[in-house]
Amino acid sequence: MERINENNQEFRFKDHGPKYMFRGPYMEWGIIVLKPGQDLGAHLHNETEETFYIVEGTPIMTINNNDHRTNSGDAFKIDPKEPHNLTNDTNANIKVIFLKVPYNPEDKVSLNK
Repeated sequence: MERINENNQEFRFKDHGPKYMFRGPYMEWGIIVLKPGQDLGAHLHNETEETFYIVEGTPIMTINNNDHRTNSGDAFKIDPKEPHNLTNDTNANIKVIFLKVPYNPEDKVSLNK
């Protein structure tokens, strides 16, 4: 059993980006905060399934080049090899929970040019 508190974890970029709650050995999950105008970066995973849960805000989730305006409470399950991105085109921060299974940090393929 492991127990942690979100307030004790750090974002990758001080006050935004991903914040990992648990990493491995079987899954990875954390919290993403994106400021206005930021995006996660288009990418895919060859073997990993990724789920996103929108906690705060109304970002755009792009999956297979299709844009989906989100609302708080929306969840998206992204299958392996499905290109996806999360874009905050709003005027407020967004907060999203993500879960990746299986844990495989080398499985991400960046699609940004």
